[in-house]
Amino acid sequence: MIIDNALYRAGVRVPVECDKDDLKAVRDAASTDGDFAWVGLHEPSAVELDEVSKLYELHPLAVEDALHAHQRPKLERYDDVLFLVLKTLWYVDERDAVETGEINLFLGRNFVVSVRHGKGTELHSARLDLEQKTQILDHGPSAVVYAICDRVVDGYEEVAAAVEVDVDEVEESVFSPVRSDDSARIYVLKRELAEMRRAVNPLREPMKRFASGTVEGIAQEAAPFFRDVADHVVRVSETIESLDSLLSAAFDAHLARISVQQNNDVRKISAWVAIAAVGTLIAGVYGMNFDNMPELHWEYGYFIVLAVMLLASVGLYRLFKKSGWL
Repeated sequence: MIIDNALYRAGVRVPVECDKDDLKAVRDAASTDGDFAWVGLHEPSAVELDEVSKLYELHPLAVEDALHAHQRPKLERYDDVLFLVLKTLWYVDERDAVETGEINLFLGRNFVVSVRHGKGTELHSARLDLEQKTQILDHGPSAVVYAICDRVVDGYEEVAAAVEVDVDEVEESVFSPVRSDDSARIYVLKRELAEMRRAVNPLREPMKRFASGTVEGIAQEAAPFFRDVADHVVRVSETIESLDSLLSAAFDAHLARISVQQNNDVRKISAWVAIAAVGTLIAGVYGMNFDNMPELHWEYGYFIVLAVMLLASVGLYRLFKKSGWL
């Protein structure tokens, strides 16, 4: 559906006497040099997107990408129109899950069309914030691209911070004295980091190009703003790699700790088996019932044997306890 459709002039939103669904009226109202329209759509139907593409002469390949989504972040040029794909991220802490959405931007000389898929990173508040910053909005369509990229990358940082908390919890669990099975959670977090990596890393190059001021259609005056976004993208990318390394180290430590715990268990079992074997051995010897065993006729032989078995068991127990086997 069409979320908003507005005309901007000299950094200010200009009221247009028409419904927001009247795309042509808003476009035709952009009569002054520097005017531009911003059309915002959320999960549009093929009919809605086709109407927008015909009005603003968007390339059919880019329109197809925007309709079906599931694209990797990229920056492409079709004639005089820039096509930018951004992946949006949000975190579901209950499931340790990074959910993804997508924003497709069409940037022309006097228009911006944003197509959003998924629940994450809504753009209405970004539009309202930008409308309060006349000096930035005066840069034209470039300001809209900056505002959206900045909002998306801020979402990356929030997700990275949430994942970092969970990674800290995993590390604490791995090295705690309480036995725990952290391998499944470590795998889930590494998989979510891979999802983040697919969203963040491809965006580094487009942001770098925007920051250099060499992309036709992006105002050079907006380059400093994109440098800030590019720095944040690099920072999130480095955080992802750092967290992935920490999880790998935690997994190795988890496996090593399991091995140590298993060795301890085997030693304890072996110690108790040795203690039990002493009594079994003595009882086995005296259970053979040979006639020429003089001990069979001792008056107190039964109690002496029990005492020997008890003393031997206690002695072995103390020995194993002292050596750390028990």
